[in-house]
Amino acid sequence: MSLADHLGSHLQELRQRVLICLVAVAVSSGVVYAFAEPLGELLMLPLFHASPALKSLVYTNLTEALFSYIKLSILVGIGLSFPVVVYQLWQFVAPGLLESEKRAVRTVVLLASGLFVAGVTFAYGLVLPRLLVFLMGFSRENLTPMPKFGEYLTFVARTGLAFGLAFEIPFLMVAAAKTGLVSKGHFRDQRPYFYLAIFVLALLLTAGDPFSATLLFFPLAGLYEVGTLIARLTG
Repeated sequence: MSLADHLGSHLQELRQRVLICLVAVAVSSGVVYAFAEPLGELLMLPLFHASPALKSLVYTNLTEALFSYIKLSILVGIGLSFPVVVYQLWQFVAPGLLESEKRAVRTVVLLASGLFVAGVTFAYGLVLPRLLVFLMGFSRENLTPMPKFGEYLTFVARTGLAFGLAFEIPFLMVAAAKTGLVSKGHFRDQRPYFYLAIFVLALLLTAGDPFSATLLFFPLAGLYEVGTLIARLTG
């Protein structure tokens, strides 16, 4: 098989797997939309707990509520379809792996999905409540917070999605080592720089709140060390 044919077959396979991922996201988003209203109410609870004086959110455009539920459904649908995306990614790189590594696909999918769920749970249960308390603390007698419904739901969904992806650090490190992108000792040797990058990432994910960033830094640093160990053992 010529190089052009080889690349063509890989591109064809990539298109098929991307299509499967898009279909999975679409189906998941459609299912989520059926429960969008109770899901929205659940996501608003941390805000009301952070600011008890706040009783409701507002929307200033007639179509804002509708499109907000649609965006929320898509973002949550991306999260629900994450195992499918990981599976398709692993299957795409599987031809370059050993037979024993191909059989590990279930473990890989479960590990990556578990890390993603842990990240979302960590964001909703620990970081988000503290972050909202910090952000709502700027209200004064002459400064009344009036969060918009659509912007708040998007903020919460994006935060959960960002934390879920951030918790994929060990998975990405092992994937980089297995594919030969880095040497097995790379993450150990470059630890100070990666720690700095992790803290900057934590600050960005928590909107600059130092306390919440510190809460996020320690689990991410722990995950980094786990990834370093596994990458050295399997790279």
